[in-house]
Amino acid sequence: MIDRRSLLMAVPAMMAAGQARAASQNAHAFSFDGIEGGVIRLADFRGRLVMVVNTASRCGFTRQYAGLQQLWTRYKDRGLTIIGVPANDFAGQEPGSNEEIMGFCSSTFGVSFPLAAKTSVIGEGAHPFYRWAARERPADAPRWNFHKYLIGRDGRIAAVFPTSTEPTDPRVMTAIERALVAPPGTV
Repeated sequence: MIDRRSLLMAVPAMMAAGQARAASQNAHAFSFDGIEGGVIRLADFRGRLVMVVNTASRCGFTRQYAGLQQLWTRYKDRGLTIIGVPANDFAGQEPGSNEEIMGFCSSTFGVSFPLAAKTSVIGEGAHPFYRWAARERPADAPRWNFHKYLIGRDGRIAAVFPTSTEPTDPRVMTAIERALVAPPGTV
């Protein structure tokens, strides 16, 4: 049996170990269920840039799917992966099933980049990636659909772009270009 004093001494050490583990965590620690099944593991994209974007099919910004597809087409062979994360968190603008979302994205915008299964990006039920990102960059948490996190090749957040920033905005393109040529771990 463990005595009380030993337990009191062990608790701070366990807490410190947990905090150290959380501090060393990066985006590569997370995965999403894929919209068509399977798992999208961010660790599989180690060494590449990853843009994670929460999306919605009935939003005033839904046309950004076209810009995301343009980015994917332009940069996928140079080291960028885009992952769309359908979410119904903002005004119920993604009410469809995974099948409906996939059909809409494919037929309306020709989306060929990976899509996660519908998930939550804010609040208590937020996906672990989004909880991590909110801890890393509290001022940059999603406030609406089409919020963009650019994850560097090292798994850290390299840039964040709010909903109003189009995927093909020069600031986004510059951040991608800069991160593609920078040595890993420097952006």
